[in-house]
Amino acid sequence: MDLPQPVIELDDLTLRRFNGEADLPELFRVIEESLEHLRPWMPWVAEHSLAKTTEFLASRPERWASGEDFTYAVVLDGAIVGSCGLFRCGDTPASGREIGYWLHPAATGRGIATRTARALVEQAFRLPGVDYVEVVHDAANRASGAVPARLGFIEHLRRPAERLAPAETGEDQIWRLTRRQAEALAAANMC
Repeated sequence: MDLPQPVIELDDLTLRRFNGEADLPELFRVIEESLEHLRPWMPWVAEHSLAKTTEFLASRPERWASGEDFTYAVVLDGAIVGSCGLFRCGDTPASGREIGYWLHPAATGRGIATRTARALVEQAFRLPGVDYVEVVHDAANRASGAVPARLGFIEHLRRPAERLAPAETGEDQIWRLTRRQAEALAAANMC
């Protein structure tokens, strides 16, 4: 099976596979510092703990090897500033992948999420049989929605969703970019 690159260099920004226990202290600190920023939108924050972060990091190698979930540390100037991933949810067809991302509040507003998402899209289309990539977020989370909009994703649909985090409205907004759309965008940017 073809797998995404384990390290993606983007000038001052690097996406790299998590390094298990070696990343635990830094990732835990970044999450701790980001709790109030993440709490409105990220349901997992309600259960955040050192044990949960340890469990998360321990599960990454197996999930990567299975092709189920490719999770990266977002590293800026040598320091972890967030996490991003390329994954397939249980009900997603084999031809689709979803991307997700979160950043420390000090790293927002600088184009990092957009650059990160662009790199994940490129990795997704390296995988055999992947025809589209989606970003799914609560409709009220405008910051998360701005990223796919900047990258040429099209709003695909909205659907009811269980409210799992405090600011969620109960409506998912789903953005989609097909391989064909991505190729056309790349060709247009080369002219």
